[in-house]
Amino acid sequence: MTEKSHAHALLGKLEHYIQNEFPIDAGIGKSPRELYEPITYILSLDGKRIRPLLSLLAYGIYKTDPETILSQAAAVEVFHNFTLMHDDIMDDAPLRRGKEAVHMKWNNNVAILSGDVMLVKAYDLLLPTQAEKLGEVIRLFNKTASEVCEGQQFDMNFEALESVHEDEYINMIRLKTAVLLGFALQLGALLAGAEKDDAQKLYEFGMNIGVGFQLKDDLLDVFADQAKFGKQVGGDIISNKKTFLLIKALELAEGKDAEALNYWLSQSDFDKEEKVQAVRGIYEKLGIKAITEAKMNSYFEAGFAQYDAIHFKNEDYFLELKKITQDLIHREK
Repeated sequence: MTEKSHAHALLGKLEHYIQNEFPIDAGIGKSPRELYEPITYILSLDGKRIRPLLSLLAYGIYKTDPETILSQAAAVEVFHNFTLMHDDIMDDAPLRRGKEAVHMKWNNNVAILSGDVMLVKAYDLLLPTQAEKLGEVIRLFNKTASEVCEGQQFDMNFEALESVHEDEYINMIRLKTAVLLGFALQLGALLAGAEKDDAQKLYEFGMNIGVGFQLKDDLLDVFADQAKFGKQVGGDIISNKKTFLLIKALELAEGKDAEALNYWLSQSDFDKEEKVQAVRGIYEKLGIKAITEAKMNSYFEAGFAQYDAIHFKNEDYFLELKKITQDLIHREK
């Protein structure tokens, strides 16, 4: 198989499954339409399907018929979109993937109920799992789902705190973002009958890569090339979001740098571009970009150390999964 051919084929099958076998007329429900239409809507947006693809490729490392777990892989994607639907309400976010968020297109109550149905359907999609594995899969899924909620709550808590420690922030992004990536990989391995030690290494690989991904997002939000980034650069600075970069800057800034940083954090009426330029200048003076890159790379390196230690049966899937992950790491948007 040529490079990325497995992923390309599996993404096509996954998309067909989600759009043709999962929709309303295939068993979700039809009425009331206000409850079910938002589900089809959010799943039709331009999602990358990274998490279910990780499940399928992790399965392929051990068995060559990953299309047999499309239902379980879809469960990961449905759960992910459920969290996005509810997160958008909590964040009062107007857009999701460049289109109206569900709560804006309908309303908050509809988005809450539709999200609830998606969570229920995620469990339904896990049911084809072999009986002897189903209990473990549900246990791990429940653990992951609870941790994602914990991460979201920590993130909301941080908004009201004057300061957040680096370790607290890393734990928050581990829970909110990384655990689902870890579970997606672990799920594929477990369904393929991999040794538990290998499944755990894949989980830890996903966890480390997930933390690194979020640090990369923090970095891109401040230092990305606007033409490539696809959204406003500096959004986190404008909103005073407590990212790794801001946490480190507050920790390291002294004298006039500390005064300037605190001034911009305290302003409610300001020129957005001026604030972004000023705070970015402070970050550059303090070497925040290099500090963030070092932290990010430490997680990527730890993740690939776990990945390279697993035992695999199908080298083409093993190499392809690694290559896809590396491509994501080096993205510029």
